[in-house]
Amino acid sequence: MKWKHGDKAQVSITHMTEHDAGRYSCYYVTFTGRSQFSNILELVLTGSYSKPSLSALPSPVVTSGGRVILQCGSWLGFDRYILTKEGEHRLSWTLDSQPHTRGQSQALFPVGPVTPSHRWTFRCYGCYRNSPQVCSQPSDPLELLVSGVSGKPFLLAQQGLIVASGQSLTLQCGSDVGYDRFALSKEGGQDIPQSLVLQPQVGLSQVKFHLDTVHSYHGGRYRCYGGHNLSSEWSAPSDHLDILVAGWFSDRPSLSVQPGTTVTSGENVTLLCQSQNLTDTFLLSKDGAVYPPLCLPSKHRVQQYQAEFSMSPVTSAHGGTYRCYSSLSTAPYLLSQPSEPLELRVSGEGPLALSFCAVGSGFCALN
Repeated sequence: MKWKHGDKAQVSITHMTEHDAGRYSCYYVTFTGRSQFSNILELVLTGSYSKPSLSALPSPVVTSGGRVILQCGSWLGFDRYILTKEGEHRLSWTLDSQPHTRGQSQALFPVGPVTPSHRWTFRCYGCYRNSPQVCSQPSDPLELLVSGVSGKPFLLAQQGLIVASGQSLTLQCGSDVGYDRFALSKEGGQDIPQSLVLQPQVGLSQVKFHLDTVHSYHGGRYRCYGGHNLSSEWSAPSDHLDILVAGWFSDRPSLSVQPGTTVTSGENVTLLCQSQNLTDTFLLSKDGAVYPPLCLPSKHRVQQYQAEFSMSPVTSAHGGTYRCYSSLSTAPYLLSQPSEPLELRVSGEGPLALSFCAVGSGFCALN
């Protein structure tokens, strides 16, 4: 057979095994001799070991032009890791592993600058030095969310900011900008669920994120982003929303009021939250309130921890049903059982007094 320029030969591997993984090169032979070897092709077999984890440091949400570190790690002690970027032009990078303080091996891949010109979706694999072309299953995909400066959406919690452990939780993200899709992120989390707008309303697009049954890991600070189908760039983040999970600690503080549960507008009223168990912070919530709960650091008084919430002078807007909770500084988004409800009745008229709580910031404030 006479070979011509551009001719090709194919070698088929019908059933890939560990013995087929390796580094390949080819050459051709003519009557004048043998050609040079081709460039090396590395054939990697995946799926031989359990998948590693892939996370973004400090967060999978990156501003346009920013940089991020992708951390691939496993308890299986892999000697090297491969990071792949999915898309039309599939790219890959390989790094030797380094020991981690918690006993697992890991590799840190710097990525950036990140731009919204295309999607940034990654997976990683782990391999051993004695068989470097035989690797693990792929990690779960990790998509970086590139945030921009377009109008921020709003984020609401349908069940309120304090939800009971075991309750369902739905967060609603929307905007009047007319976004086609929304993404939800949790501070310190890696998963960024996305949802398309299925039935846009006139002047408003919105979606609901159903987070299933509430567990401890649902407590935290959330933000959402809006995006258009024809762009990889997302909007500026919404204002943050703090979700507090109640009932995670067995403690149930008590709630009392001075001078009494029925007062006249203009009087000075103090709600006292107390617990015999060690606690760092007390939170006071009002049923139906749209603003976050008040919170105060606890003070130790005669074998009890307590906080005094003052309303001076009280107005009719303060009337309602109150509950208090305790929390620890090590887990600021996890709360105790609620106190028994306390109904405050106020006669007279007055302006609404607003309050807020900076959860996890180390201090509380009142307005």
